[in-house]
Amino acid sequence: MQSEINERVRAGEKLWAILIDPDKLPYDEITDFMLMANQSSCDYILVGGSLINHNQFQSYLKKIHEISTKKVIIFPGNNHQISNHADALLLLSLISGRNPELLIGQHVKAAFKLKESGLEILPCGYMLIESESLTSAIYMSESLPIPKDKYDIAAATALAGIQLGLKYIYMDTGSGSNTAINNKLIQAVKSNISVPLFIGGGITSQNQLQSCWDAGADIVVIGNYIEKNFHKMYDFNKGTLAS
Repeated sequence: MQSEINERVRAGEKLWAILIDPDKLPYDEITDFMLMANQSSCDYILVGGSLINHNQFQSYLKKIHEISTKKVIIFPGNNHQISNHADALLLLSLISGRNPELLIGQHVKAAFKLKESGLEILPCGYMLIESESLTSAIYMSESLPIPKDKYDIAAATALAGIQLGLKYIYMDTGSGSNTAINNKLIQAVKSNISVPLFIGGGITSQNQLQSCWDAGADIVVIGNYIEKNFHKMYDFNKGTLAS
């Protein structure tokens, strides 16, 4: 999985993913959603959430993985969101905050379970960026986001994560955000790192998607916009590639 993503990014391909929150998409709607996602232009399916109020995670992932023609990546909100019914797991370390539980604590608790799962692990520096509203990710992480206009702090944080050996950077304004990360911040981070850059939060149009790609994003993640109206996933296409 890591080699596939890296090869596509090195080739200059710009990618996008659909994020499914198991707490927001009812189990009995998974089939319809995934059949539509298979026909969409998205490249990957991410699954996970800050708070999942049911114990169906394993069966949820199993059903998604069986139907999906796209690679499925777990985007875990905690150490319980692990399943072998996926192609890989983004092992997120919240490098923008100072909460030790999300820097290493949750990882220690999940280590043996992850080893037994056989999942391919994608080590990823997760950076929360200031939004206009208090999002679930910011609240649940118990940490301050990086100010949206502090480009040097964001770039230094991402660079430090890479120097620590992380293979991906994921910048996010969090679930429920109406604010997309601004282009200058994306540019500042991307110009200082050589690994694939994920961008998530607040994307609601093809123009915003293209703008993120042009600014340096390699994989743009879209979730909330299509949760209540599945057909909105067809609002997005691969478009033109950034130069």
